[in-house]
Amino acid sequence: MKNNGLWLNRDKRIVGDIPGILIGDVFFSRMELFVIGLHGQIQAGIDYVPASHSSNGEPIATSIVVSGGYEDDEDGGDVSLYTGHGGQDKNRSMNYGIEIRVIRGFRYGTEKVYVYDGLYRIVDTWSEAGKSGFEALKFKLVRIENQGEMGSTILKYAEHLREQPPDILQNGYISLDFSNGKELLPVSLYNDIDGQEDPLNYEYLVSTDFPAFIYNDCLCSMKNGGGYAYDETGVLLCGKPLILECGLWCPCPPSCRNRVTQHGVQNRFEAFRSMETGWGVRSLDMITAGSFLSRICGDAMIHSGRFAETWKDWGELSQVFPDHVSSSQTSVTPPLEFAMDVSTKRNLACYISHSSCPNVFVQFVLYDHSNASFPRLMLFALENIPPFRQLCLDYGVPDESPANLELCNQPHSQGTILLSFLHLYSEKSIDPMAFCDPGDANLTPD
Repeated sequence: MKNNGLWLNRDKRIVGDIPGILIGDVFFSRMELFVIGLHGQIQAGIDYVPASHSSNGEPIATSIVVSGGYEDDEDGGDVSLYTGHGGQDKNRSMNYGIEIRVIRGFRYGTEKVYVYDGLYRIVDTWSEAGKSGFEALKFKLVRIENQGEMGSTILKYAEHLREQPPDILQNGYISLDFSNGKELLPVSLYNDIDGQEDPLNYEYLVSTDFPAFIYNDCLCSMKNGGGYAYDETGVLLCGKPLILECGLWCPCPPSCRNRVTQHGVQNRFEAFRSMETGWGVRSLDMITAGSFLSRICGDAMIHSGRFAETWKDWGELSQVFPDHVSSSQTSVTPPLEFAMDVSTKRNLACYISHSSCPNVFVQFVLYDHSNASFPRLMLFALENIPPFRQLCLDYGVPDESPANLELCNQPHSQGTILLSFLHLYSEKSIDPMAFCDPGDANLTPD
């Protein structure tokens, strides 16, 4: 990556926020922080702009990783006492009022994670004897006001919910599991905005019922370009036009790594009421990029349509390895020959919001029949998704389209999802999303 110029923000060191990095973004190694320029030291806890890159010719501290590496550290969240080395670069940062990026590292479940918690300022520095009796430099950092909630706080709250899930309805919760036990893990329903309980009015589905004529012979993993589509932990290695999982007639056991989407939902999700998008979906767990999330379910009908081909962005390595041949160059995306009716039956995926900058993508998967025109619509994470961050999907429509483009976000919908949307945009030569609701009079173009 370095030889191909893919290390970011190295030639021009940045003070303050890094473009494209949000408070709460999660990373799984110090090398990730290094590559994107969030923290330019692989081991040291303090990063700085060297004198050769500083406008005034003086080194200035720019970021700190707080991970409990020093026994004298005291971390209170908004106020942190940090023990470090050096001193002059931190004093200059304090004197000049420099904004310091703070990244916190800690155990989340079984993994060490690093989360960006926003900008702080050094308000005091001093030297004192530490707990071991040695002289140590101390720095007091105070978080700048009017920033979003710290990602580390959200992660720790999510971990608390995982270890001690609520057993009674608390404020805002309508249901602790509106899948009624059909998913392997409960899917909670949360609304602290209004009295809307619409998701409870539908039969919950965990699978789409296809017509019988499409079922044929079994398919196996070696038809995915000669290898498995997933790694040993179930993470999707590379997006493909179509993934062929082992099916009902394959001799491999249920634990086969080529059956990832057949194991159902593996994270705790909740549908929640949002002022911006109506109903939305978020996870109560941290989700690793490439992980399977859920499937889109409804009654299948014969009709053509497609999603944006965001799968092409996942596992695309041609910029890193020039000899890499992407699957989008060697395969043809199968045409979809069906749409889904969610007017009476649906699942949690139907409440995911539209965005042209999604964190979720659709991957077509086959495992129980061989008709490529009727794939299962499986959702995978396009990036690391922290707890309580809203899931969003590119439905392949323009940004100026109606705001609430979730499959089921129109009130009192009665018909087949978004088929009328095909008609509304047909004269604009727009490739519409695969779902619409002709019974919804509110779904009109801007």
